Amino acid sequence: MKAYKTDKIRNIALISHSGAGKTSITEAFYYNSGAATRLGRVEDGNTVSDFTSQERKRTISIETGVVPCEWNGHKINVLDTPGYFDFVGEVKASLRVAEAAAIVVCGVSGIEVGTELVMQYADDYELPRIIVVNKLNRENANYFRVIGSLREHYGNSIVPLYVPIGKEADFKGVLNIMTSKAYEFVDDGREMKEVDPPADLLEQIEDYRTQLIEAIVEQDDELMMMYLEGEEIEEETLISAIKETVKQGLVVPVLPTAATENVGVQPVMDTIVDLMPAPKVYEEAEGKDAALVFKTISDDYVGKINIFKVYSGSIKSDTEYYNSTKEQNERLGSVFVVTGKNQKSVQELALGDIGGVAKLNDTDTNDSLVQVGSTFTIPPINFPTPIISMAIETDSQGSEEKIGTGLARLQEADPTFIAERTQDTKETIVSGMGDMHLQIIKSRLSERFDVEVNLKAPKIPYRETIKTKVTTEHKHKKQSGGKGQYGHVVMEMEPLSSGEDYEFVDSIFGGSVPRQYIPAVDKGIKETLFEGPLAGYPVVKVKVDLKDGSYHDVDSSEMAFKIAASQAFKKGFIKAKPALLEPIYSLEVMVPDDYMGDIMGDLNKKRGRIMGMEPTGRNQTIKAQVPLEEMSSYATDLRSMTQGRGVFTLEFSHYDEVPANIAEKIIAENQEEEE
Repeated sequence: MKAYKTDKIRNIALISHSGAGKTSITEAFYYNSGAATRLGRVEDGNTVSDFTSQERKRTISIETGVVPCEWNGHKINVLDTPGYFDFVGEVKASLRVAEAAAIVVCGVSGIEVGTELVMQYADDYELPRIIVVNKLNRENANYFRVIGSLREHYGNSIVPLYVPIGKEADFKGVLNIMTSKAYEFVDDGREMKEVDPPADLLEQIEDYRTQLIEAIVEQDDELMMMYLEGEEIEEETLISAIKETVKQGLVVPVLPTAATENVGVQPVMDTIVDLMPAPKVYEEAEGKDAALVFKTISDDYVGKINIFKVYSGSIKSDTEYYNSTKEQNERLGSVFVVTGKNQKSVQELALGDIGGVAKLNDTDTNDSLVQVGSTFTIPPINFPTPIISMAIETDSQGSEEKIGTGLARLQEADPTFIAERTQDTKETIVSGMGDMHLQIIKSRLSERFDVEVNLKAPKIPYRETIKTKVTTEHKHKKQSGGKGQYGHVVMEMEPLSSGEDYEFVDSIFGGSVPRQYIPAVDKGIKETLFEGPLAGYPVVKVKVDLKDGSYHDVDSSEMAFKIAASQAFKKGFIKAKPALLEPIYSLEVMVPDDYMGDIMGDLNKKRGRIMGMEPTGRNQTIKAQVPLEEMSSYATDLRSMTQGRGVFTLEFSHYDEVPANIAEKIIAENQEEEE
């Protein structure tokens, strides 16, 4: 592939609801560019952008596939993104580095939940876009119905640029609304043959032509005056105006395709080249070389591959750059163009282009690679926070190291995946964007690292405390022929209201407990705090005041006083109205108005406390505090209740007392486990 200058580069992210056909469109782009001799199929597992074993097995996109396609003297870098929400991090990374989006809509299903979400994402990134209505060769597909629905939902800026000739299995061509030229697709769609436009279709498109012209002239006062006064606007002027309004995101063209038959795909490629913007320099870096790593691939053969976009200057092979994020120099070896799983070395990539480099020591996703001597960083991608957590368990003996290595490698490649070992419950917790996300992680551990694991609900990190003040004592006395053991302590225990979890006070006067044994008393209590007397959970918010005791000149020892303090603490704890505490999390749920009642009712069932509501664009945000124990399946529950339209964030707030009936059940279950 030859080198392309910035004005000849187009970076476009294909985004949609799952199953709308993004990968099939990408495959048709690649085929039309002449890079492939046949059209791959998702069902056959031979497409260029879906190449991992899990993608081929599940016939879905899991990672963004980068596929450069040469077309009409330009290079289109296609970013084929996943449609499942579990992999939304891939979508957001792609939108961050693209200059435009192609939103794919199924011609049968029309607007779906994912369509609404990706339209919002494109708005968030202020990207110009086109809409591709795909699968029009399917039974019950209806392009005109989808157009009506799109305009109803998103306004009159949505206008068709082409309409299909024929429908369902007879969809073989397209008609350009602006020029009234008609084309049929022959030679497996690789050739566009101009044909006479159907007379009935010419009459049908008059309204669409009017809609297109009105959408264009509304953005230009001079053209609007000409239009209102009935002056004829030359076609060349209109075409120039549509290019400008589309690039600014003021008009959104719609085009029809049947990607698996390669029908209508070439006009989409033409539209991307003609109407979508070329990359721009990142102003802060102007005049210098700079790139942002937006994706990391963990390859079993090559190792770590960093995928980057050039934001200023160019990136060259065999050159030293500065990782300004990590403050480390990095020597880039061979820079290459990425096409799915394949790489082709190049000497240089220009501003706006996308490429990769392997085996960098310290560089990861979101790192900036800049010219040596520079210190600026490119603003990072704002990846979403994981919303579901599971504990990993395995029956394989001695596999801990393999699991640790595998999880670390998988984290390198996926910023929306987190794995950590908890001190509280001694579990390895994996967190991601949904159940499918974690199932993919489990499958990859098996395939790539040869370790089988199970996923289960994580243990809740409960705490224990007391609610009243008590006096407690214990005398540890043991005689066994030789030197005995003797330690005696009298203590007061009470709830602690300060920020600390434990406070020890020494109120001994007169030497009833010798000074050298006081630290042993403190240590004996501290060791008991790790496993509380009530249900075996850590103890918090307790103050202990050592008031009195006694000792033996011969038999007393540090160990004896440690034991005495531990036993006294346990006895006192049970007398001091012990309570079980649970973690409470602050929850924010953003949902359309229609689902407010269902969400609030569900939160009440989950022992949630509603803290407030506020409008957020077209949606409402509900703020609540909910026990963590009730949130283990919330990601799945919310998607089910809102048909995937709801999103939420969860953040630890504080600990609060568990209701008595629930606490009794938890304590009983723990006792059964111990027995």
